Amino acid sequence: MSTSSAAPILSAALATPAPPVVHDSGADTAPGVIVVESCTTLGTTLVVRLAGEIDHFSAAPLRALLASAADDGCTGLVLDASRVTFCDSGFLAVLDWWPQQGRRLRLANPSRAVQHLLNAVAPARRQRAHAGSLTAAGRS
Repeated sequence: MSTSSAAPILSAALATPAPPVVHDSGADTAPGVIVVESCTTLGTTLVVRLAGEIDHFSAAPLRALLASAADDGCTGLVLDASRVTFCDSGFLAVLDWWPQQGRRLRLANPSRAVQHLLNAVAPARRQRAHAGSLTAAGRS
């Protein structure tokens, strides 16, 4: 059984799109966009030049790229971050992940945004390293 009707389901007043509602929470909720401008290998070292914004969401493709490189045997990583305009803990997570399993990391040309983030977390990282060295010394 089929029925057909030429009458619209919604009246004309309800069918017109409502104007967009803008909610300004003060924070940017759009995910950042990271661009891998270049990616090359020199022996077992991966050299990546980044540009744009690195946040929790945009860091995922970067993590995938690095995981693939690690699986392919890359043990060194040089990240040129001179054109990174914003970064947050998503970028830190990538920086912390790579050196696991004895891999080497060098952050080249950190932009102001990257340097600002590194300076902000430096005291906590020093404190964590100091606590770890005290724990290791106590085991000897």
